[in-house]
Amino acid sequence: MNFTKNISITTRPRHEPDHIIQGARHVFSYHIIITNTGMETVQLLHRHWYITDGIFGEREVEGEGVVGEQPTLESGESFDYTSWCPVSEEYGSMRGYFTFKELRTGEIVYAEIETFLLMPEEALN
Repeated sequence: MNFTKNISITTRPRHEPDHIIQGARHVFSYHIIITNTGMETVQLLHRHWYITDGIFGEREVEGEGVVGEQPTLESGESFDYTSWCPVSEEYGSMRGYFTFKELRTGEIVYAEIETFLLMPEEALN
């Protein structure tokens, strides 16, 4: 799979100690900013995540769009959203990719989401 350089993905994970999900040791939010740095207008079609979590190992999560949307981004436009991830151990990680369609050409392109850690701040000390 070839990843495009025309879509920038910024990730900002955050430990959410006040949120509790049954079976999870920690809960994290993650804020994603998607920026179209290319010249073609694109539409986000799918998400594909690989989540590493101690007890569960690596699991895949995929689906249409993000947070119920399939945003269209013209050149220079951004879309941001926040979602959640429970972790069963002290820490975990996420990585993956988004699938986009260039609207003028119909070409399918992929944007890589580089690995980011899900780790409570107290674990960093």
